[in-house]
Amino acid sequence: MTLFLAITVVGLLVLLGLVVDGGAKIRAVQHADALAADAARAGGQAINVPAAITGATPTVDARAAVAAANASLRRAGVTGTVSVTDAGQSLDVEVTTTTRTIFLGLIGISTMTVHGHAHVTLVRGVTGATP
Repeated sequence: MTLFLAITVVGLLVLLGLVVDGGAKIRAVQHADALAADAARAGGQAINVPAAITGATPTVDARAAVAAANASLRRAGVTGTVSVTDAGQSLDVEVTTTTRTIFLGLIGISTMTVHGHAHVTLVRGVTGATP
């Protein structure tokens, strides 16, 4: 009976470790996605004002948008890349961060690297996009 108990306890600890560290990874990915979305929103605020005033298709000032998104990433303490796509009508932000493990640390894996992504597209007006 002692051998059975030992094997069962080890199995339960492994299962508990998967649940705890797996949940931590899910939360870390959600956090990375949220940081990427914040940075993308910050970059999306840097519109090309002269073009917007004339009624042209809304675009971002690419240099200012990338700088604003990168500043948001720096404030959050994460690394990432920002790119302006679709002729200045969209921004993509990729974020990379790490999270500490609890149970996996017992076998030498002390951190997990996670990635987040956000994509924003500029829209005109309050009611929707004008493609």
